Amino acid sequence: MDTGSPDPAAALRRVGLRVTASRLAVLTALAASAPHSSVDAVVSAVRERLGDGSAQTVYNVLRTFTDVGLVRRIEPAGRPGLYELRVGDNHHHIVCRRCDAIADVACAVGDTPCLTAADDSGYEIDEAEVVYWGRCPECATTPENETARQEKDRRV
Repeated sequence: MDTGSPDPAAALRRVGLRVTASRLAVLTALAASAPHSSVDAVVSAVRERLGDGSAQTVYNVLRTFTDVGLVRRIEPAGRPGLYELRVGDNHHHIVCRRCDAIADVACAVGDTPCLTAADDSGYEIDEAEVVYWGRCPECATTPENETARQEKDRRV
């Protein structure tokens, strides 16, 4: 878990949050699932862990975690919001146009080159969000007609 501590309760306390069953369940779900988790995946994991749990509670917990910097929300265009535990390092993402796979990408060069805009219009820039688009290695080696057939099979 990339929360600065292997102990989820300690991570919550470190950012000034009370330790509750819902918060622990959400944090544990994020740590155990894919690096970029949808709300649906988190809700399912929370329900497995707690036996129940409302989607609204999970949304509220994720919003709180985002507000205190414990998680980061990313929103690739045309995709639902995703949550990750990797925060505070100015990394970016690459999204596969075919299968929606997402990978982290370190900032291009240096500490924060993406924060140096050609024209900042007077803004004090403190964060940049870059999303690269392309095809993942698997999709890049799959012929177009095979990919179309696989997508059709998925929809049926």
